[in-house]
Amino acid sequence: MALRAADATDDIKAVLLTQQAAWNRGDIDGFMAGYVQSDDLRFASGGTITYGWKTTLERYKQHYPDKATMGTLAFSDLVVTVLAPDAALVFGKWALTRAKDQPWGLFTLTLKQTPAGWRVFQDHTSSSAEK
Repeated sequence: MALRAADATDDIKAVLLTQQAAWNRGDIDGFMAGYVQSDDLRFASGGTITYGWKTTLERYKQHYPDKATMGTLAFSDLVVTVLAPDAALVFGKWALTRAKDQPWGLFTLTLKQTPAGWRVFQDHTSSSAEK
């Protein structure tokens, strides 16, 4: 199981790095490819819970309408806990670098192994008051 957990950890981190690269290209659709395309997706942030892939995509596009607003994303402090062969929990830090500010926060993700690979099913993202 240890080897399988290590493989899963590498695969999950690859999903997050792919999301980070898509974000940094200004590609929200590509970023959203890391989420399960299902009404079961749950995204919690800023005191709001959003359900469903399409609704979450629309939320991202509303909050980040252009590349300047998106900035450059960096994920760090990733801790992956494989809970089962098809389920994992990820804790990490996100940070944006933009012309006028540098917001950051923490996130907790639940991922499941799907036929398309590892995908985020639940995302709870917080934002720090410190800029």
